[in-house]
Amino acid sequence: MRLLSLATALLISLLSVAVLAEPKILEWDDLIPAGIPYSEIIGEGEVDEANDRWKPEYDPNGYLLNQDLDGKQVKVPGFVVPLEVDSKGIHSFLLVPYAGACIHTPPPPPNQLILVHTPAPWGDHEFYQPIWVTGEIRTQIHNSDIAESGYVMGADAIELYEWQ
Repeated sequence: MRLLSLATALLISLLSVAVLAEPKILEWDDLIPAGIPYSEIIGEGEVDEANDRWKPEYDPNGYLLNQDLDGKQVKVPGFVVPLEVDSKGIHSFLLVPYAGACIHTPPPPPNQLILVHTPAPWGDHEFYQPIWVTGEIRTQIHNSDIAESGYVMGADAIELYEWQ
């Protein structure tokens, strides 16, 4: 009987750990702190005609990050905008909320962009096909040639998003 109780306690403990290890599934609105409206573009910003880029000017809400997410394991759906690519695949990319963001269109505000680093090159992907990225998210402003992102993730897993 004591062995059965011990086995039951161990099973409950393992199940608890498994439940705690599940990443939190985020929606893009979760990246904006509660009570803060979505940022609007408030000015023309800066145009870099030589590099065909536009850095829009956002209202201050675009730079407000959800600090409650810092260091959490999360799973986020989105689209890929490659940043660092070689013949082996993509090494880093921006995860964006909609297809075509940052590509000859104004980028979303920083609190709607996630810089993702992959542990190994990742490739063979249609860029207009959505994906899930799972990993630890950090609140950190990062500047790239394409846009300013408000979050950084290390990709523990990348998988195709399945429509339901």
